[in-house]
Amino acid sequence: MTRNGDTTATDLAHGGACTCGGGDCGAVVDAHSDECFFEKLTSGTKLLLTYEVIEGGFLDIDVKITGPDQKEIYRGDRESSGKTTFSAHMDGTYTICFSNRMSTMTPKMVMFTMVAGDTPKLEVGSGTAGENITLHHNKLEELVAELSASLTNVKHEQEFMEVRERIHRAINENTNSRVVMWSCFEAFILLAMAFGQVYYLKRFFEVRRVV
Repeated sequence: MTRNGDTTATDLAHGGACTCGGGDCGAVVDAHSDECFFEKLTSGTKLLLTYEVIEGGFLDIDVKITGPDQKEIYRGDRESSGKTTFSAHMDGTYTICFSNRMSTMTPKMVMFTMVAGDTPKLEVGSGTAGENITLHHNKLEELVAELSASLTNVKHEQEFMEVRERIHRAINENTNSRVVMWSCFEAFILLAMAFGQVYYLKRFFEVRRVV
């Protein structure tokens, strides 16, 4: 996977706008801008894209996938999360873009994963002219591949849930700290008002003697 044409996934882990680790990537999409990533696929290879907006604004973003021939494969408008799978219709570089052009001020943080499946295997027949080319379908291999894909999806879902739980925990802790600070401020104001009223009433009923 590359970003903006030249950056590899290893370099992205040290970049400013995007970080990758363990197959998961997080990208910051600035307001009124796009962040595009590129994946080179061979014809017939399946690609699974899972994404979720974890921070910023109304937690929505536009997603667009295009092929090497600029043919639009997938489009999602103002989505908070999603999952899509497609098969490469030709060899080449496929583009996945996250767009935040609907926002004028707020950047968005997107967490996503891209998992490329195996290229279909070809088996050459033993015909006289060697023209009998058929797809190699092995039931056991298909079941193992499906199980592997399912386990990968479960792993990604757990990672997304972990990120979501961490964000919600940070929001709750921030809210609790603000509530505590506001409560302390209210207590200080009440004590100040109480001492002020006592002082005022004491001065009001104080008997002044004229010598």
